[in-house]
Parts: sequence; structure tokens; C-alpha cells
Amino acid sequence: MPRPLCLLFDCDGTLVDSEPLLADEMASALNAVGLPFEADDYMGEFRGARFRRIVAELESRHGPVDAQALEPLETAMRANLNRRLATELITITGATEALAALADYPMGVVSNGPVNKIRTSLVATGLDTLFGDRLFSAYSANCWKPDPRLYLHAAREMGYPPERCLAIEDSVVGVRAALAAEMTVIHLNRFPDVEETPEGAITITSMFQLPTVVARLVRDLAPRAVAAR
Repeated sequence: MPRPLCLLFDCDGTLVDSEPLLADEMASALNAVGLPFEADDYMGEFRGARFRRIVAELESRHGPVDAQALEPLETAMRANLNRRLATELITITGATEALAALADYPMGVVSNGPVNKIRTSLVATGLDTLFGDRLFSAYSANCWKPDPRLYLHAAREMGYPPERCLAIEDSVVGVRAALAAEMTVIHLNRFPDVEETPEGAITITSMFQLPTVVARLVRDLAPRAVAAR
């Protein structure tokens, strides 16, 4: 039977364990302009959110910062982060094995991060050859999760309708974006004690579980494909 699914993976926290590095660099940058922020704040409240949205929320709580300082601040933060990603980054447990098992499926990466950060992360962990140039960045598409347009853009570029796409996400922000795009969504919930999977998504707690869930979805879709003929 033809493979009916296009697999669209989030990057940070789903494929690579970059979020602790990002949270650390973000805390250093924000504190430097007088916005109180700790690495745990990212992991607890802002995971998956766009940097400028985090800044806006912190400004609403603590007062505005110099707008002219934000662009060089973000540029320096991302440069420091990319240097650390290139040398310190590791994959999420089970991601390499899951991707190997699913290598026959068309796959892309859909991220709120800039494309150079996505590429740096994949190269550093040896995952770049699996995805090639199928990297879909919010900064290139000019729309950020939870806006579903980023996922719709990725599906269109991959040549699949949304209902034939399976999104794999670790953050609630990303899960909601893919659900709003009317895709099947798997939530990699690595923190089930503190995070609830949105209604409509499938929960896994380890990437080792992903190939089994994908195989089950393919079996479930097969009767529908036959009926559609």
C-alpha cells in the first residue's frame, strides 16, 4: 500500500534537546536589558513560544525596554545559541531510532525558529541528511505557531493536503497549531505530570513509541483510502 502520510516534525524538544540551551541563552539576554527571566520560566511557561512574544509578555509585567536594543539583543543571543548548538546539542532520546524506522515516509521539519538554527541543530546531531532542504521556518513563512498557517505552508510545499499530514510536536503551542490546520497530531509529552495534551491529539511519552503509532495510523487510514475509490 502507498505510504499515505507526510510526517512533519517540530525541531526543538521533539528531535533535538535544544530547549535547555535556548532557555539559558534567553535568560542571559533578557536579564541584560532588565527583564527578569530564568531558564525555568521558559520551560515552565513559554516553551515553544516566539522570542518576541516572550519579550512582549515580560514587558507587560515589568515595563518596556529600549526597542532599539531588541534587534541586536536577539541577534547576539541567536549567535551565542548557534555556537552552543554546534558543540553541545544532543538528540531527544529515541529520535534517531524513530527516524530510522520511518525513513521511507516523506518528512519535513516545521519550527518557530530561524532556518539557520534548524539547520545548525540538524547538522550538529547528524539528522540533516534525513530532511535535506525540507525545513519550514516561521521566520521564512512570516507566521508563527500557534498560527496554523505555518503547518499549512509546510503541507503545501511538501505536496500533501493537511489531512494526509501527521505532525509530531512536543509543545502545546505546536500541537494547537497543527490541530487548527486539521492535521493528525502526535503530542510527545515528556512532562505528563505538568502538561496536558490538548483534546484531539494523540499522546506519546517517548519517541521510541512513534513508529508503532504511525504504523497503527497507516492501518486505520487504509480502509478510508479504499472507500474513497
